[in-house]
Amino acid sequence: MAEYERSRTMPAQPEHVFDQAANVTQLDAWLPDELHVHPVDPPAVTVHEDRSGDDTPALLRAQPDQMRLEWGTREQGTYTGWLQVAGIGSGASEVTVHLSFFEGGHDPGEQAVADALDGSLRRLEEQVRMRVDHSAG
Repeated sequence: MAEYERSRTMPAQPEHVFDQAANVTQLDAWLPDELHVHPVDPPAVTVHEDRSGDDTPALLRAQPDQMRLEWGTREQGTYTGWLQVAGIGSGASEVTVHLSFFEGGHDPGEQAVADALDGSLRRLEEQVRMRVDHSAG
């Protein structure tokens, strides 16, 4: 089993960050470019991976009271992850993403996962900034 985790501070209230992260229709805006999530019958979703062309049944659960998203493959049980948003004061938040790969063949490797997590968190921050700036202006 391989586990990876990354965190990023974002200059927005945790509720704003969580609302943006949990918006199923806007996940493509911050997930890695090659992943696309399509709601089926929530919490059931299908994840399409451009690289392989595969569509994988998965689950995506939002827990707004805990500001937490959890996801994972439905049938194979090869992959899970979570995103947690925490307020850190002064109107800022910390977002942590954790990924677990249970089979080596599904683990893209440390550098690829680190790059994907860093890129996703950066894009999420951009989405949050656009939303906060738009609602303020």
